[in-house]
Amino acid sequence: MKYDALANEIIRNVGGKENVNGLTHCITRLRFKLKNETLANTDVLKNMDGVVTVIQSGGQYQVVIGNHVSEVYAQVMAAGGFQEDRSEAAAAGKTSLFNRFIDMISGVFSPTLGVLCATGMIKGFTALFVTLGLITNTSGTYQILNALGDCLFYFFPIFLGYTSAKKFGANIFIGMAIGATLVYPAFGNITAAGEPLYTLFSGTVFESPVYITFLGIPVILMSYTSSVIPIILSTFVGSKLEGFFKKVIPSVVRTFLVPFFTLLIIVPLALIAIGPISTWAGQLLGEGTLFLYNLSPVIEGLLVGAFWQVFVIFGLHWGLVPIALNNMAVLKYDPILAASFGASFAQTGAVLAILMRTKNVKLKSLSIPAIISGVFGVTEPAIYGITLPRKKPFVLSCIAAAVGGGIIGLMGTKGYILGGLGVFGIPSYISPDGMDKGFYGAIAAIIISFILGFILVFFSGFKDEEAAESKSTGTPRNTLVKQETVGSPLKGQIRALSELTDEAFSTGAMGKGIAIEPLEGKVYSPVDGVLTTLFASGHAIGITSDNGVDILIHVGKDTVKLKGKYFTPKAKQGDLVKKGQLLMEFDVAAIREAGYTLTTPVIISNSAEYLDVIETDLKSIDYRENLLTVMI
Repeated sequence: MKYDALANEIIRNVGGKENVNGLTHCITRLRFKLKNETLANTDVLKNMDGVVTVIQSGGQYQVVIGNHVSEVYAQVMAAGGFQEDRSEAAAAGKTSLFNRFIDMISGVFSPTLGVLCATGMIKGFTALFVTLGLITNTSGTYQILNALGDCLFYFFPIFLGYTSAKKFGANIFIGMAIGATLVYPAFGNITAAGEPLYTLFSGTVFESPVYITFLGIPVILMSYTSSVIPIILSTFVGSKLEGFFKKVIPSVVRTFLVPFFTLLIIVPLALIAIGPISTWAGQLLGEGTLFLYNLSPVIEGLLVGAFWQVFVIFGLHWGLVPIALNNMAVLKYDPILAASFGASFAQTGAVLAILMRTKNVKLKSLSIPAIISGVFGVTEPAIYGITLPRKKPFVLSCIAAAVGGGIIGLMGTKGYILGGLGVFGIPSYISPDGMDKGFYGAIAAIIISFILGFILVFFSGFKDEEAAESKSTGTPRNTLVKQETVGSPLKGQIRALSELTDEAFSTGAMGKGIAIEPLEGKVYSPVDGVLTTLFASGHAIGITSDNGVDILIHVGKDTVKLKGKYFTPKAKQGDLVKKGQLLMEFDVAAIREAGYTLTTPVIISNSAEYLDVIETDLKSIDYRENLLTVMI
């Protein structure tokens, strides 16, 4: 599989599968819930190819992958033998209440985010097509597209019943059954024909509810379509009931009696108490956020815009998602998340400025895909790979995003759906009445955020890291060097790569280099640097020199099948190593007796970054003798 090696290395460096309590993912991150975060090799993960960075926040160990996170997630799940989600009750008490809240919110909502954005985009573009006169709101095309755009949010309690049950370690079908009951269509008809029970603040927050009875107890009927809070709370209580019944009901009848008694109690309880109370709480939350917003929309926009990227770094933006969804269900719009709309464009403008100013080849190569991702609203590659490590561009992009947020607040821009990100999010700001001042405010905000992010970074005296590092060290870590001499890690006979039977090495696909037929079972470090990779099987070692040259030493062919037998590491992954330091020993006779060849390729895996890799002309070589010379 494409990400098989990466998945296995991630699992090993988060402390092994035994250290994983749970795993989910969002747009760019693997979100681990670890039993003990101190067992994870954070520095090793940060420097691993395929990993952007690692963030420890909100009670989660977040490994930032990038746009292909879903593929890596699937491979990690398969490689670790994980269930789709594991109960985290055992570890829940070990983190703060705030961290547990953020973890719960992200666990409940992140699985729905992709489809939620997709259906929101469909609804947004449908509104755009109607506004532009391309279709009418009475046509069959409109009806089908509108149904598709509405389907997830309208039946949101069913979907959240599923994800909430997974998060709380409950039967997912019980969660879905609770959600389905809350949006049961017949209740809408009863609501229309019911009798008023009482009125609280009629005409403001609470409208006159109607009721039916259940065993003589009044049941206040409300509309739970598109709601968020009632199903999450009901599923949480349901998970506790299910756990109780699992303990007291004999296993022979547990399969059907546990759901029977759980649903028989939780559904009436949800309709009688949890649903109405949480609905009123949601209405108060919506009115409260609107009250704060109305105090000063500009200040609210400035603050959300300025700190949005900081929230993203720590995963704290998930705390605002349920508020926005609740506002859309209660108020039919949301002004809070709208203020963050310019942030990704500010970040993208900053990276474009860096791309145009830098002479660093590697930085340029990182900037182009980061810009593309940023245009479509995914900014983690830009943040972690480019702006945040350089600090000043990140701060300037936050300033640009704050200005965009202030414009959105000034223009009264509101989000009417949770649609796509980046440019795909533009239709989300079209009101039901068409393109108004708020919509044009959103367009102005993203344009100004982008331009301002670009101008601030471009004219801020940005110093190209290639030039800055050259002055301080003479040999920058991430740029090309004049020459790097790689010593021999083995003692033996020299072989050309073309003589190998493994096409990955013989064709040069893995990089330029040379091979050694070892006479002794010892591997020494060929350079000063970092032991970046040490496979669990011990058969392969990756080292990055202090000058940035990546070296792969692969002992034998197919020796990974030995699963570490006959290999004895003398250093561990992440160690700083010196040239000539013993890294590993292996039993030459035993490996050959087991039927494996030991011809060992020594590869410069990033040789494409250099002008040439010159091989030694020796026929046999001893430890630490010059084996390869990397030229600029």
